[in-house]
Amino acid sequence: MNGLTLVIGAALFLILAYRFYGAFMAAKVLTLDASRVTPAIRLEDGRDYVPTNKWIVFGHHFAAIAGAGPLIGPVLAAQFGYLPGTLWILIGAVLAGAVHDMVVLFASVRYDGMSLAEIAKKELGTLSGFLTSIAILFILIITMAGLALAVVNALFGSPWGTFTVGVTIPIALFIGVYLRWLRPGKIGEATVIGVTLVLLGVIAGPYIQHSALAPYLTFTKEQLAVILAVYGFTAAALPVWLLLAPRDYLSTYMKIGVILALAVGIIIVNPTMQMPAITKFVNGGGPIIPGKVWPFMFITIACGAMSGFHALISTGTTPKMITNERDIKIVGFGGMLTEAFVALMALIAAAGLFPGDYFAINTAPEVFQKLGMQVKDIAILSQMVGENVAGRPGGAVSLAVGMAHIFSSVPGLKHLMSYWYHFIIMFEALFILTTIDAGTRVGRYILQEMGGAVYKPLKNHNWWPGIIACSVLISLAWGYLVYGGNISTIWPLFGVANQLLGTMALAIGTTMIIRNGKARYAWTTVVPMTFLAVTTLAAGYLNIFTNYLPKGNTLLATLSAIMMVLVVVVIVDSVRNWIKLLAAQNSGSDRVKAAQV
Repeated sequence: MNGLTLVIGAALFLILAYRFYGAFMAAKVLTLDASRVTPAIRLEDGRDYVPTNKWIVFGHHFAAIAGAGPLIGPVLAAQFGYLPGTLWILIGAVLAGAVHDMVVLFASVRYDGMSLAEIAKKELGTLSGFLTSIAILFILIITMAGLALAVVNALFGSPWGTFTVGVTIPIALFIGVYLRWLRPGKIGEATVIGVTLVLLGVIAGPYIQHSALAPYLTFTKEQLAVILAVYGFTAAALPVWLLLAPRDYLSTYMKIGVILALAVGIIIVNPTMQMPAITKFVNGGGPIIPGKVWPFMFITIACGAMSGFHALISTGTTPKMITNERDIKIVGFGGMLTEAFVALMALIAAAGLFPGDYFAINTAPEVFQKLGMQVKDIAILSQMVGENVAGRPGGAVSLAVGMAHIFSSVPGLKHLMSYWYHFIIMFEALFILTTIDAGTRVGRYILQEMGGAVYKPLKNHNWWPGIIACSVLISLAWGYLVYGGNISTIWPLFGVANQLLGTMALAIGTTMIIRNGKARYAWTTVVPMTFLAVTTLAAGYLNIFTNYLPKGNTLLATLSAIMMVLVVVVIVDSVRNWIKLLAAQNSGSDRVKAAQV
């Protein structure tokens, strides 16, 4: 199989899906209304509720949802071969992921930008609202930990990578100030300046690596875990326009540009998939992800096809920026399909590596030795990128190597492979850090909402003591897991948590669809919800009894069990509400018919 075939086929499939299924969701299921005043306009406060150009909103939203998931998940799932992942990315993104994102974003816009937990309280009642809040906190903390681990594994001991990623923070702050005070509304200027500065950061990398600054930019995994937690706190506490929006906006179009460049590179190079369509690990026993292709592939790919984490963004910062309800289609549905394309590009790049090299990068040296596989190009690849790439599990490095190899195979670009590699490491880290930006901020919102029930000032999102305290708590929680975790334990837990949250969000969204009198379209959310519930609960059960408990990971087993129970309770409560709503609507319809007679 050639990569070109998959690129063209996937692009056509996703474009048609947006044109027809997206339009169906917008017009029939949700009935988006351009005449309604959105909360961004009605509640504008200059801090969280900020009417924003739809393309900037798309950029922010895409950057926030497209963290490590669409890059790392498909790369790790290549363990099972490229075919299972390709099918789920395309089908799952259209029927589950895009529907989930669009419905949840619509619900939050209609409920004045409320969080998923507050929407659950409105739709289902106080109990489900409270349980949703608890589940979201668990899931959010685990998600942040899973995503941050990929950055840690990619940047430890790499001053070039650390500098390239770190320099994007002051650049984003400058662009925020530029658009706010220096040149308001000059988006084109800000984009050119910002992207140019980021590219200069990559170019300066090798000079930094061999300068006196290198020791100050060389960190251990533990040090990077602490640095990331401090960054998460800072991003959650600062106003959205200063760091979050400009960073997301800049990184989004760079991300889209890189993915389009990768697509062009695949067209030019037309790489052959060296990974087989299906490997022996579909039946279990894989060194990267434990268990069989079902259910483990689905929780591994996660964000690339369906992500519960998106519900936190769709009910967090994004609905507070939407100026027209019709923008929900391109931001929600379009954003998810764009992410699916990213996920497929990542899968192609990973599957283009020789299998032995792929596993050598994504497993610890002692684990790889037990596989009995032969490497092919790992030594040459390490030499070409200027760093030892073996034994860096997590997917980020293998993806960077795969993409850099494709770019360097374009005539005339081979001598630039080290730049390509570090550019892509920065590109991946930007995906992840923008998710940490938004995710930590959403966690702060949730803590403030929950704490406000005990101490009212906490509910005020502009109260600085509450902002600081809640930002510290959420950053410490996920930072602790990153500090002592590893990809083989945290990523499966992240996958289960992610998909369980998506299941919960679809249940809540279904309730709103039925309440709005659109019960005949409820299948659009009920079908993916049911599939996700069965698949993810099965994966959670297997994780507990075949992965965590046998290895003595009682904490992770307990977290998994609590999340599963919470989600099941919310689903049961949702079904109970559906029955009540349908009965009331049928009763009302019968009364109308009787009156007409």
